[in-house]
Amino acid sequence: MWQLNLPDLEIDWKKLTDVLTYDPQQPMIFSSGLFLWLFLGFSLIYLLLQRKTTARLLFVSLFSYYFYYKSSGFYFFLLGIVTVSDFLLARWMYRTETSWKRKLIVCCSLCINLGLLCYFKYTNFFYEMLAPLWHGTYHPLDIFLPVGISFFTFQSLSYTIDVYRKDLKPLSNLLDYVFYVSFFPQLVAGPIVRARDFIPQIRQPLYVSPEMFGQGVFFIVSGLFKKAVISDYISVNFVERIFDNPGLYSGLENLFGVYGYALQIYCDFSGYSDMAIGIALLLGFRFPINFNSPYKADSVTDFWHRWHISLSTWLRDYLYISLGGNRKGKIRTYLNLFLTMLFGGLWHGASWNFIVWGGLHGVALAVHKYVRSLLGRAKNYRSTGWKRFFAVVLTFHFVCFCWIFFRNTTFEGSATMIRQIFTAFHPELAGQLFTGYWKVFLLMGVGYLLHACPDRWQEACSRGMIRLPLVGQALVLILLVYLVMQVKSSDIQPFIYFQF
Repeated sequence: MWQLNLPDLEIDWKKLTDVLTYDPQQPMIFSSGLFLWLFLGFSLIYLLLQRKTTARLLFVSLFSYYFYYKSSGFYFFLLGIVTVSDFLLARWMYRTETSWKRKLIVCCSLCINLGLLCYFKYTNFFYEMLAPLWHGTYHPLDIFLPVGISFFTFQSLSYTIDVYRKDLKPLSNLLDYVFYVSFFPQLVAGPIVRARDFIPQIRQPLYVSPEMFGQGVFFIVSGLFKKAVISDYISVNFVERIFDNPGLYSGLENLFGVYGYALQIYCDFSGYSDMAIGIALLLGFRFPINFNSPYKADSVTDFWHRWHISLSTWLRDYLYISLGGNRKGKIRTYLNLFLTMLFGGLWHGASWNFIVWGGLHGVALAVHKYVRSLLGRAKNYRSTGWKRFFAVVLTFHFVCFCWIFFRNTTFEGSATMIRQIFTAFHPELAGQLFTGYWKVFLLMGVGYLLHACPDRWQEACSRGMIRLPLVGQALVLILLVYLVMQVKSSDIQPFIYFQF
């Protein structure tokens, strides 16, 4: 009689524990294998809870907190502090009619959110600046920067400020607010979703139409391709080498290093946003588009209407307008634009290079607004033909120039790169450069061509994905995963925005 002997199935509990606990060297990201497996298990339970709204919201919130734990360890308690304090303050503010009390309450929210952000992100920056005043020696404090703290504090602040402005009624259920602030697709790197856009969706019956599912798969495929194929490959194999030692390379190599970084940062940022939007669609929620072909912009103003839209609109609505916007005369308007972008640069990181980057964009926005007023052009004016072509080229190169300061951690590195481009260009090296890095330039060409495609092409691809049967959609995703495995580096590259 035949006897089938199965090997004993032994689970390495230590290894499993190591995988499921926080690892500072391997934060969980959408493009990792661990997230894929966890999301599959999550989706099964999510479907089982389809008709049990409260249980589903609680389950997603717990998973979101675990997701944040896998990104920042036990600092997930900061997320809880921000959530509970703003929920209670908003309810208190709504019940208060006295103007000065409402201002005091919203100031408490500002102090809690910005206080946490300033401590974890800017303590060492200000300490380094102030240390010489008392003739002290600067020794950086060992302060951990929780992933995504800039995003969830801004998102929660938008809620309390909207309640203060009476644009929004506060939630009465703490679980709903926990769900809103911690929803994992956008938790650690955006987009910054406004309460007035997201909260009405929370208690809606869960329904994912075939159109939403197909769009979700399309956004996930698009984002994964941008991040794991284009951004990671050109970063590891070209861009990092140039920026780490710009003095060792010719001006031509430095220039293409800048072009490479412009594409890398776009594919990294928009790739995460695309995946977040896609995952949210699969779960029955809609996020606003966060990037709209920014390198097609024909002015710096147009660029900021297309680049990281959730951040630029947040800065406009809660900082620029609060400073007075364009209501206090032209000079004040230009100053407000400059200050808004200066703070926007500081938001990206506690370093002078980010402040310079923001300041350059602030000056450019003010200059563009001034020139447009001199020419008497309407707000919605758009150049056409050759004028638009040259305006797009000029805007793109200004943005690339600013990326030099954004990417380099020292002004010496930025100065070296600019000096090499203008004094040691050496175009005769083009043949060697393109031969040695042909794979990099092939991917860069693909990336820029896809970016330059008309919007209707992307819409056609999205409709094509929607029409595909489920098996076809799964096959596209499998083929992309296989492509990612072929081009990926030995280590998973974290998203750039994780540092912000």
